[in-house]
Amino acid sequence: SLAGIMLLEVFLVLGTVIIYFLFSKKKEETLPFKEGWWGKGQKPDTEEDTTIQPFKVETTEEELSDLFRRLDQARFTEPLENSCFHYGINSVYLRKVVSYWKNQFNWKKQVEVLNKYPQFKTKIQGIDIHFVHVKPPCLPEGQSAKPLLMVHGWPGSFYEFYRIIPLLTDPASHGLSDEHIFEVICPSIPGYGFSEAPHKKDFNSVSAASVFYELMLRLGFNEFYAQGGDWGWLICTNLAQIAPSHVKGLHLNLASVTRVGFTQVLSVLLGRRLPGLFGFREEDVRRMFPFLEKGLYRILLESGYAHIQATKPDTVGCGLNDSPVGLAAYILEKFSSWTDLEFQNLEDGGLERKFNLDDLLTNIMIYWVSGCIVSSMRFYKENLQKGIGTQKHEKLTVQVPTGIASFPNEIMHTPQAWAQKKYTNIVSFHFMPRGGHFAALEEPELLARDILQFVGKVEKEQLWKKR
Repeated sequence: SLAGIMLLEVFLVLGTVIIYFLFSKKKEETLPFKEGWWGKGQKPDTEEDTTIQPFKVETTEEELSDLFRRLDQARFTEPLENSCFHYGINSVYLRKVVSYWKNQFNWKKQVEVLNKYPQFKTKIQGIDIHFVHVKPPCLPEGQSAKPLLMVHGWPGSFYEFYRIIPLLTDPASHGLSDEHIFEVICPSIPGYGFSEAPHKKDFNSVSAASVFYELMLRLGFNEFYAQGGDWGWLICTNLAQIAPSHVKGLHLNLASVTRVGFTQVLSVLLGRRLPGLFGFREEDVRRMFPFLEKGLYRILLESGYAHIQATKPDTVGCGLNDSPVGLAAYILEKFSSWTDLEFQNLEDGGLERKFNLDDLLTNIMIYWVSGCIVSSMRFYKENLQKGIGTQKHEKLTVQVPTGIASFPNEIMHTPQAWAQKKYTNIVSFHFMPRGGHFAALEEPELLARDILQFVGKVEKEQLWKKR
């Protein structure tokens, strides 16, 4: 009968569709490598000099006397009574920092600290790329070091990793398992620290990822691990999208999702009452709700800097590049609130609870002596000016094995249920017991342990080979 034939046709079509979906694995789409040239003026016809030159941090007496003159001539504003850090940095405390900077801080000693790890420069896509490269002091018989790329963010620097490097290159001496030992490569993002700033527009996270991919290949690493927080999160994520067959594993201490779907909106509305329905755990609920207060208001209160930097970085940058005290105020405020929002209730912003002034001022000095604050802020404009959620990399997933260390005092919490939509192969997701945004500097051992266990999982199951 006609009905019977039609039914058969429907079944055949349905069957074909089902078989198609079962057997046609969606082609893994990668992100195109960004071949840019960021040097001054016209690109020369000559081949790029790919040699790797040793580098040391050095400052002249002129630079230092100029700095001290500016510190001596600083103008301070009186803070409001009882305002603590709620209006930004408190200038009563800032005076103390400046006094320490002038009278006790020993930059020459800190330069020696910076130079204790081998540093290098090499030209990639027309600009000088600075990086720290630390090999293990000793390797047990039959073991080889695993290359690990670690990428900082703003307003940090490669110096953030100085406390965690020895835990990764020599874990046994620090009471950690030496099943996996790393050689660590910490580059400065172009426009940050001692990497040259791009001279052309449009240098974004994909550009940085492409440059660092080239750096790792130039160093002879065909397979490597990548780790990052802040901008390092996005750069390493893009790198995993560009070269999934070269990145064995991706470890993040910040994982933000820039594209929001209907279920995420729904989970914000109903997740507190029905956490299981959205895959939320107790800790997710504790960190996320009430969402107006812990989500929306917090973002509005804490993202003013990002709005400025994503629109007019050069304007505000002029003042910061001209005044060391202004620069310190701008950067220190972030080290306070991003370490713990509760620190805003303290006169000193809690800055010395988790860090010491030598470390904080060393980071600020890296910005000051390299004059990089403006170029570091431009990275926001390059990444955000086209709008959030519009870039190709934001639409692509990440298939590389991923480990996420979720620190409780990070400004915004991303539950695993959300991260999973972007990172389809999460092999470890841990709620860390304490710590905030600058994890490597604040809690180096916690972060090192999480990296070690993550790499252990990936290696044991040879996860990168299963893809």
